[in-house]
Amino acid sequence: MGLNAEAIRNGLDVIAGQEPAIARALAIAGYPEPRIRSTGYATLLRTIVGQQVSVAAASAVWKRLEDFLGPDLAPERLLAAEFDELRACGLSRQKQGYARSLCELVVNGEIDFAALPADDEDAIVQLTRIKGIGRWSAEIYLLFAEGRPDIWPAGDLGVQAGLQRLLALPERPGEKEARALAENWRPHRGAAAIFTWHCYDNPAL
Repeated sequence: MGLNAEAIRNGLDVIAGQEPAIARALAIAGYPEPRIRSTGYATLLRTIVGQQVSVAAASAVWKRLEDFLGPDLAPERLLAAEFDELRACGLSRQKQGYARSLCELVVNGEIDFAALPADDEDAIVQLTRIKGIGRWSAEIYLLFAEGRPDIWPAGDLGVQAGLQRLLALPERPGEKEARALAENWRPHRGAAAIFTWHCYDNPAL
């Protein structure tokens, strides 16, 4: 259950109270809509399916996987599948490796999506044990699925571009600078991240 509208609003109000540039942008652009994904292994599987392909292509592969594995997408069933069966669903060799890594960790009990570490960095470390899941994917899962309020995906180009526009910076900040710029926004950086995506291509700003 990702950050709901009230949590986003409250977080941005706190940040706006200490950052005039955010207050100005909020008055122009308004509050962003929540972005919510389901918790659980299927959301990470869908992330793997969607890597480096169009939304339409990812949706088609996902539909074939659901038809083949069943609506619950049981990880045990995916692990038992043959290479050619998964290839027929649209999974390349590389993505099959990623999907099997995810399923093995779930089936072996090494990752429990109902009990990820409470510490955000510890949770990111655990999620990035999955082949094909880097820090950005882990952060997006924790923000949109678990609704963790202080997730700040500083390496995201949209977040960086949004910061440049919001703070009137001469150039897009890199990951290190983006992390430093948001340090004072703890523990509401999740709301700030959603706001940067909301604002980075807003022509009114």
